[in-house]
Amino acid sequence: MLGVNPNATLDEIKSAYRHLALKFHPDRNPGNNAAEEEFKRVSEAYQVLSDPEKRKLYDLYGPDGLNGFNVGGFGGFEDIFSSFGDIFEDFFSFGRRRDRATRAQSGADLRSVVTLTLEEVLNGVDKEITVDRRVLCQRCEGEGVEPGTKPQTCSNCGGRGQVSQHRGMLRVFTSCPVCRGAGSFVPHPCETCGGAGMIREKRQMQVRIPPGVDNGTRLRLRGEGEAGRFGGPQGDLYIEVQTAPHPFLSRRGHDLLYRTELSFVEAALGWDITVPTLNGDASCTIPPGTQSGAVFSLAGEGLPHLNSKKRGDLLVEVSLKTPTNLTVRQEELLREFLASEGPEPSLD
Repeated sequence: MLGVNPNATLDEIKSAYRHLALKFHPDRNPGNNAAEEEFKRVSEAYQVLSDPEKRKLYDLYGPDGLNGFNVGGFGGFEDIFSSFGDIFEDFFSFGRRRDRATRAQSGADLRSVVTLTLEEVLNGVDKEITVDRRVLCQRCEGEGVEPGTKPQTCSNCGGRGQVSQHRGMLRVFTSCPVCRGAGSFVPHPCETCGGAGMIREKRQMQVRIPPGVDNGTRLRLRGEGEAGRFGGPQGDLYIEVQTAPHPFLSRRGHDLLYRTELSFVEAALGWDITVPTLNGDASCTIPPGTQSGAVFSLAGEGLPHLNSKKRGDLLVEVSLKTPTNLTVRQEELLREFLASEGPEPSLD
């Protein structure tokens, strides 16, 4: 009936049943009696093969081995649902709610942004950060009730957290409107947390930022996020690194860029300039005939690679500035220079 071989695993049996149950589900086949009967048959097959004892007897003796067991006998979809509520909840995302409110819940992850100077990126730094997070209330130990009291079962849903309505042959489950799906209510909320089970705290901590972190790097601190509920693990804290603007250097990955202006005379004749670096001033020789936009490199004067002794370079980008407000003598010299270059080439 399920189309699986005798050696099929329980997962394979579940998968086959899921496929056929979806195919013959009464909600997908309204008014189709044949589909409903087929739905009953595959559900009976799953009832046998998902039970280790029944499956063993069926393998040894066939259908006769199941005599004495209450196999099948489903009156309709509702009976099948009541028998396989858990698997229907997994397959179709609805069904009986069982203690969902008290299942372990992981704490939320948090994010904090740390801004570093280039000098801090170069050397690494210990940063003090403040984290605003929720932690378990110590008074009620996260239960949300006053010490000495207990939550009470919701009388509207009987503690299931869900109520059902009949729509034709389909039984639809929705969250209980009284307890909002919790299955219980708190008659005496904790005075400290107001029944939330959590309170907010500001925690200061030291975070070690290693040298060479990239802009946008995320550092993960396990267990430093918000507290979990009902025994769930604490969330994580993610530290996102940003680089602050620098007065005269800009970052290009692990390289640094320094822009400088030269007069056309300095660029033409060649010049020695002083370049500020993160380790102090350095000398850079500009060769004669340098053009605007030329880039020169000071090896190893950039930022370190993470977890490595390798460092980037300091790039020196040259731009030429055109002189303004020339004196008469300066203009005469420039005209003499222009004349010395000879006549302009003819366009003919």
